[in-house]
Amino acid sequence: MATFGNLSDRLAETFKNLRTKGKLSAADVDGTVREIRRALLDADVSLDVVKQFTSHVRERALGDEVNKALNPAQQVVQIVNEELVAILGGQQRRLQFAKNPPTVIMLAGLQGAGKTTLAGKLAKWLVKDGHTPMLVAADLQRPNAVNQLQVVGSQAGVTVFAPEPGNGVGDPVKVAKDAVKQAERAQHDVVIIDTAGRLGVDAEMMKQAANIRKATNPDEVLFVIDAMIGQDAVTTAKAFQEGVDFTGVVLSKLDGDARGGAALSVASVTGRPIIFASTGEGLDDFEPFHPDRMASRILDLGDILTLIEQAQQAFDEEEAMKVAEKLATEQFTLEDFLAQMQQLRGAGSIKKMLGMLPGAGGMKQQLENFDEREIVRTEAIIQSMTPAERKNTKLLNGSRRLRIARGAGMTVTDVNQLVQRFEQAAKMMKTVARGGMPQIPGMGPMPGGGGHGGGKRQAAKGKKKASGSRSGNPAKRAAENQAITDGRPVAGAPAASGAGFGLGTKGGAPTPSAEDLAKVQKLLGR
Repeated sequence: MATFGNLSDRLAETFKNLRTKGKLSAADVDGTVREIRRALLDADVSLDVVKQFTSHVRERALGDEVNKALNPAQQVVQIVNEELVAILGGQQRRLQFAKNPPTVIMLAGLQGAGKTTLAGKLAKWLVKDGHTPMLVAADLQRPNAVNQLQVVGSQAGVTVFAPEPGNGVGDPVKVAKDAVKQAERAQHDVVIIDTAGRLGVDAEMMKQAANIRKATNPDEVLFVIDAMIGQDAVTTAKAFQEGVDFTGVVLSKLDGDARGGAALSVASVTGRPIIFASTGEGLDDFEPFHPDRMASRILDLGDILTLIEQAQQAFDEEEAMKVAEKLATEQFTLEDFLAQMQQLRGAGSIKKMLGMLPGAGGMKQQLENFDEREIVRTEAIIQSMTPAERKNTKLLNGSRRLRIARGAGMTVTDVNQLVQRFEQAAKMMKTVARGGMPQIPGMGPMPGGGGHGGGKRQAAKGKKKASGSRSGNPAKRAAENQAITDGRPVAGAPAASGAGFGLGTKGGAPTPSAEDLAKVQKLLGR
């Protein structure tokens, strides 16, 4: 939730003030634009970009599209969203592959931007898409850079071409040229060249990168930039554009940046699209960059499309149908529960997925406190059970629960809580699978849900209460009993069902008038 956190909070607060207004004056628009400008500058967005952005927003917000809108505040949010999409690059740009393999992708950027790790992430992403990439260790200056790329390549399950030991030994231009020939021989359809960086922009680094580009003629040159460098992102990007030139941008360490200045500046200033975003330390924390989805995240409107894509990759549709059938026939077991949890973990970070939901900004504290290791502990408890115990929780007596707790390194209380939660969840899911309304713990019966006899208990309780007053005051008891006999409402007693909707009551039953019924029919369109 750190990504764009501060900017999202500031913009959400700004728009909250607009929602109370039925019509926006020029002063309202100016005040909103002023707050947006401050929020963007605090987020380390380039001054030129801020000026251009706020100018467009102000011009459109004062135009007819807002004045004629039924909800001006929502229209302003829509305008800001569209302008954010524009400065983030507009349309999504995909990788361009060569007509005749191999496709050569060169990575360039400063030292510490995360090029080597990103090479592994890109390679793994390409493997999932059916490609056979090869990593090339052309960073021969940084200590142990070659060794690091070999480790990353091994984790990603891809081939690494590293003929030189590095640490200042070897010619990176020759390595890059030989790598393309090796890829042709070994039939690798993508070559990813990891080049050297420096702590700052210098002529030697630019010359080496330019020579590698000239020697390999890459199809894509991706400029990898650390999203946390803020205002310096523009200067660095311009220097690389002039020295090497690049076809696209990759934002690394985006999860560690609460401001987002680099993302909102680079694409607009350089005119080059952001193609990928790296959002964590794991090799799977990597995703194509969608300007429209990122704008929605910034405005706390959620990113449902990415969430669906991640779920589709992780969940097997056939398996999901089997689980649904088991739920309906009361055959859902802890074994199925474990399989579902493992699939959920395979979809990626649960905290990140929850953060993609609309309005997740309001749950920031709860999401920050969410411990994903709790799922690992739950898995450990279930895996400590025998197959028979997983299928039938009624077998779990005291000694079995103690054994399971010891095997999982947990306490008996943890085992008891898991079993209790599972049984409640299975009961709720069974009700939903049958088309009913679940009874949520801590809440009353849901309307239309049947209530599992709750209505009968309430009716019996009502009859018992109506049988006579239990007041300790004899005079008050006599008055209340007389009122019950006469059918009059008892002072201090709760209103009969239906009174909350403005309908009269008689003998405890709602009796709508003909006029009320006519209004209801009109609302229903009859």
